[in-house]
Amino acid sequence: MTRSATETDLGRTRRARRIGRLLTQTHPDAHCELDHGNALELAVATILSAQCTDKKVNEVTPKLFARYPTAADYAGADRGDLEVMIRPTGFYRNKTNSLLHLGQALVERYDGQLPGRLADLVTLPGIGRKTANVILGNAFDVPGITVDTHFQRLVHRWELATESDPVKIEHVVGAMFPKRDWTMLSHRIIFHGRRVCHARKPACGACTLTQLCPSYGTGPTEPAAAARLLKGPRARDLAAAAGVDPDLVPVQAVRAEAP
Repeated sequence: MTRSATETDLGRTRRARRIGRLLTQTHPDAHCELDHGNALELAVATILSAQCTDKKVNEVTPKLFARYPTAADYAGADRGDLEVMIRPTGFYRNKTNSLLHLGQALVERYDGQLPGRLADLVTLPGIGRKTANVILGNAFDVPGITVDTHFQRLVHRWELATESDPVKIEHVVGAMFPKRDWTMLSHRIIFHGRRVCHARKPACGACTLTQLCPSYGTGPTEPAAAARLLKGPRARDLAAAAGVDPDLVPVQAVRAEAP
């Protein structure tokens, strides 16, 4: 029997909030990992991030943003030139279509500016609910929950949600937390998924959530084996936060990019 089968709704909410508090302590550096300077840049970067790492997107966007600083620039862009610039992010033809049409829609309907409402954002080319919440939370300071693959995987492992539909997950998890916390909660969960709770082999033995996670043991629980799975420049800090000797974290783990 799973934990969720015997846990009350109140108990689940209390556990969720304890997880949230621990994640705040574990990932004080959590933030949007797509580099941007304004709402349009964030929208473009988020579109490019589909099936692509944030690191690769951040390598591509400086020249892209410099060449196309406004929605009108995307609306009038040469398709071939745009495809060449964003090709390293993959699926570049589809992404080019999205950027061209996004620019055109913004110019025609919103005077070239990104709107600050979910209902408006989701009508724009290339922008679904997940992307809209990223834009709202990080460019407009409007709280939103971003249900990406990491977020969905972790709330399932924690048995906070059983739904597969991202919108349903958004509502279920959102109901457990104050609205003001939604954006940072999303960042912290995504950080945890990239650095600790990996898809194939989570670092269970070097995780701060062991007492609250019904899936503890999915990955190695022995500290030395788990410590080797931590990733990112704060990997040793993550080990220490979990009570694991940070010297067990190899240098290559510290240098590794969080996926």
